[in-house]
Formats: sequence, structure tokens, C-alpha cells
Amino acid sequence: MKKAEATRLMILQKAFELIYVKGYQTTSIDDIIATTKVTKGAFYYHFKTKDEMGLAIINEILKPTLTNSFIEPLQTEENPLEAIYNLMDNLLMKNEFLKVEYGCPASNFTQEMTPWNSEFNKALNELTQEWTKAITTTIERGKKNGTIRKDVNAKQVTIFVMSGYWGIRNLGKLENSKKVYVSYLKQLKIYLDSLK
Repeated sequence: MKKAEATRLMILQKAFELIYVKGYQTTSIDDIIATTKVTKGAFYYHFKTKDEMGLAIINEILKPTLTNSFIEPLQTEENPLEAIYNLMDNLLMKNEFLKVEYGCPASNFTQEMTPWNSEFNKALNELTQEWTKAITTTIERGKKNGTIRKDVNAKQVTIFVMSGYWGIRNLGKLENSKKVYVSYLKQLKIYLDSLK
């Protein structure tokens, strides 16, 4: 990796970490420069605006993370219902990067930026659609292999599961506690078992 590419990636990673903690709108370019220790010129060499950098974070940091952490686990387990439950358990209870006090990075970006920026809205919607497709495909696979009832509406289940995840992430953030995650996971297990 060339020095310029390494610098750009470092800016994106450090800016993402800072934005995850502080929020996008309250994180200034000066905050990012101070954290990354690059010059203002170096920042603007890589990104014309803060929003350009924000979109790069979504496309180059969040999308690969979503694929690795949210989509690939659904593709590796044989039992689709166990795959969905294990995914949620991992994301809520075991994932060391996703901190309870900061919520879900994609959800945070969605709440903070989509009302004001159509490009963010488009990029985040693409991200959400990828996850929607992965969960829906997992449920359809279960219907085909007999682990999920044939009458189950895969799209509705997907929306329910995703909404529950984003909602419980926000509740955990408010309470700064994983205790609410435990209640969610217990009820999610009961719900998923009802789909058999």
C-alpha cells in the first residue's frame, strides 16, 4: 500500500472511531486532524469535504464490516434460525467493537444524517438493503430445507428482526447496559422458534 493510500485509510479509520463516539455532526474536521495528526492540507488532499469523507467511511469501512460481521455469519450456519439468533447474540453480547454506550454505527449515521444528506441516505439504504437481502435469503433457505414453515413471510420476519436489532441497540445506548440485550435475545429466541 502506498503512503498516500495508507494515510487515507488511517484518516478514515480514526475518523470513524471518533464519529462513532462523538457523532458525525459534532465531530469537526479539526477534531479529525487532531486525532489523526495529519495536516489540514493532507486531509483536504484526500477529501474535498467532511461529507465526502463520511461517504467514504460508509462505503469503505461500514460496508466491509457489515459484510464480515452481519452477512457472512448468516451464510455459514446450516440452520437459518440458529444463524439469525447467533448473529444477534454475537453482535449484541460478544462483538468487542460495538460498544453498548455508542449504539450501532450504521443506525447512528442513519438517524443523524439521512434527513439532511441524500447521498448519505442512498449509501446507508444500500447498506441496509444488503443486510435485508442476506436475512431474507437465509429465511427462504430455511423454508426450502424445512427448518422454517412454508407460510412464513421472509420479508416481514427480516424487517421485524432488523427493527428489533436497531431498536435494542438504541435502548442499550440509552441505558448504557447490556441487560436489555438479554431480554431481547430471550424473546427473539421464542419468536424464531415459533417459525419452525
